[in-house]
This record gives sequence, C-alpha cells and structure tokens, in this order.
Amino acid sequence: MLNISQNQLNKKVTLDGYNAFTKAFKNQHFKIFNRFLLAFAIIAIIILFLPWTQNVSSNGYLTTLTPDQRPQTIQSPIPGRIEKWYVREGDYVTKGDTILFVSEIKNEYQDPQLIERTKQQRDAKSRSVTSYKGKIEALQGQISALNRERTFKLQQAENKLIQSRLKVKSDSIDFQAAKTNKEIAERQFIRTQTLQKEGLKAMTDVEVKRLKLQETEAKLISQENKLLAARNQVINAQVEISRIAASYADKIAKASSERFTAESSQYEAEVEVSKLDNKSTNYEMRNAMMYITAPQNGYINRAIRGGIGETFKEGEKLVGIMPANYDLAVETFVEPIDLPLLHLYENVRIQFDGWPAIVFSGWPGASSGTYSGKIVAIETFISDNGKFRVLIAPDKDAEAWPVNVRVGSGARTIALLEDVPIWYEIWRQLNSFPPNYYVPEGGKKYKAKK
Repeated sequence: MLNISQNQLNKKVTLDGYNAFTKAFKNQHFKIFNRFLLAFAIIAIIILFLPWTQNVSSNGYLTTLTPDQRPQTIQSPIPGRIEKWYVREGDYVTKGDTILFVSEIKNEYQDPQLIERTKQQRDAKSRSVTSYKGKIEALQGQISALNRERTFKLQQAENKLIQSRLKVKSDSIDFQAAKTNKEIAERQFIRTQTLQKEGLKAMTDVEVKRLKLQETEAKLISQENKLLAARNQVINAQVEISRIAASYADKIAKASSERFTAESSQYEAEVEVSKLDNKSTNYEMRNAMMYITAPQNGYINRAIRGGIGETFKEGEKLVGIMPANYDLAVETFVEPIDLPLLHLYENVRIQFDGWPAIVFSGWPGASSGTYSGKIVAIETFISDNGKFRVLIAPDKDAEAWPVNVRVGSGARTIALLEDVPIWYEIWRQLNSFPPNYYVPEGGKKYKAKK
C-alpha cells in the first residue's frame, strides 16, 4: 500500500475494466467535494467576521423595586394568645383591616379594668397636686403676713428704743440738774454753818440749809435711779428688737420649710401623675395592639401561626402578606470579575421562567421571548453567596413585562456589552479571558443621574 515492496501490483494489474474503479476514481466527485469545502470555508470565514455581542449571563429572581412593596410578615409587638381569625389565606385586605385578635397572657395586664383603675389613680394624684398647690399658696400668704407683722413689730420696738434713749437723755439732764442743786445746797450749808460759827447766822438757818442739802441729795439719788432705769429700758428695747427679729425669723423659716416641703411633695405628685398618665397611655396602646391589622393593601399569603388558643412571644411571625401594588424588578447576582463590566442604566435582556424563549446570547436582535430591562442599582458590598447583587427595573421605552409574572419567580439575565467579531470572541473564550472592559457612551450622564 505504501509502494515499498519490490513486487508492485499496480504495475502488473490494471483496474480500468471494473465499474467500482470507475465510480470511485471519477474526477467529477472530487470537484463537487472541493467546491463544497471551498464554499464552507468561505462561509466560515465570513461568519468569523460577523459581529457578536459580548454579554454577562447570570441567574436571579423577581423582586420589587422598593423594599416596602416586597412580601412581608406581620408580627405581634406583645406576647399573647390567638383568640379569633378574621381572614383566610388568599383574602384581600386593605390597610387597617383586622386580621386577628389576640389576648394577654401576662398577669400584670389581665385586669379588664386596668386602664380605668390607672386613670382613677392618676386623677387622685392630680387632686393631691391641687391640694399641695393650695397649701403652698397658704404658706406663702402666711410668710408674707409674718414679714409684714415683723416689720411692724420691729418699727414698734425701734420707736420704743428711741423713746427710751430720749428718756435717758431727759433723765440725764435731770440728774445733772439734781447734782448741781446738791452742790449749791452743799455750798450754802457750808457758808451758813461758817456764818453761824462767826455769829452772823442763827442755828435755825443752819438747820434749814442742812435739811435742804439732804433733800437735794435725796433728789440726786432719785434722779440717778431714774437715769439707770432709763438706760436699762434702752437695753431692754434693744434686746426686744433682737428677740422680735429672731422670733419672726424662726417663724418665717419654719413656714418656708413647710412651703418647700409642700413644693417637693407637689413635684413628686406631679411625677406620679406623669407616670400614671404614661402608664394609662401605654395600656391603651397595648390594648390596641391586641388587634393585629394589615399594614398596607395586599393579599394574605400564609398563616404562620394558626388555630385558636395558641400562644406566641413578642416579635414572633404570625402571618405573611403580599402587597397588592408593586413595581417588579429582577434581582440577579454577578461574579466579582464581571462587576466592572456593568454600569447603571445599561440594557439587560431577561428571560422569565415559564415564558418560552429562543435565545441567541450573541445576537440579541435575533432572540425571541426575552424582555428588556435597565440596571438601576449595583451593590457595593459582596453578598453572602460571594457575588454582587444587581437590581434591574423594566425599560419603560421597550415592551412591557408579562402581566402574570410573580415575585419570587426565576429569571435569567443577559447584560449586553460591546460588539466584537466572532473570531475574537472564540479566541477570548479559548483563552478564558473576561469580556472587554469599556465605558459606555453617556457614562458620565449615567453617573450624574445616580
């Protein structure tokens, strides 16, 4: 077969007479096959130069555009026991509609007249506040009266002191006059006595002068006693002023102390009133919490805690609700290596679970059954699954999303990137290179919108 043998059969045997040889080695077959290969090669080369849209594909699910439109659970802020259900699963409720009624399980709140009794205690304390105010006003009036009385008493005592001092002055003058009279009477007695010895005066005149001297001495002693008594009255008046000031200071201090005590009691009573008022308000609000109401319009999805008489703790989930009005969005996750390729307000093609679609990832225009969306948020911190979260909203300028899609349904997203030749994309895939990094036109405008 390799023509290495010395005895070559092709030189000794001819096959021209055989039909199989004619069919197998017919030149026309080679020409058709060669033309097919040439056409295929030309088509392949042309295809290699066709444009291919690079993309980042990822899987996600449907959610809502704002957090308040997402499915939520309703909790009870207080522990309790389920008493009555007002709805069934699947019912539509409006904001404020009662979903279920619960009762208290804590002993301190089980009194059916708890609010009324608390209000009565508050009213009693309020009346005590009024009484303390009246007592304070009475004590203040008493203090004012004592101040006025002290002023009058002090004026009276000061007037008496002035009178005593004037009397001292008057008695002092009288004392000096008596003293002078005594000295005159003494000189007259001595003169008369001398004259009597000389025989010029009678003994009777001497006796008269002696009597007069004794009278002046008595008057002098009497005037001295009066002067000392007047001075003693001055001292007594000064002591009386001090006594009055001390006495009324003690009375005023005692009344002021009672007033301060009453004010302190008033403030304590006001604090108690405020506490009781706060308690009654808290009890009223707690009673209102026994009725679990809908926070917004929506549909009851599932009763997490069912039955009658079942107890629960505060903050425990009771029922799930889905808002009636919501704006759909797609939440998807991309690898960290693809995150720099995504930009706000870029177009994304979305394939929803349950909706048939023919997808050509490189030729979005040839795809069918996909819908358009725009990136509205890119998470700046990595999620627990090791990827970055991207939120996609409907494109208002493109076709509307299907009406019957529901929150939580799956979705496959294709973020459209740069257009490159197919041969470049094949070369990139073979080398495991990421898509081309680029900044889209109007990138600055997108940044400004953000």
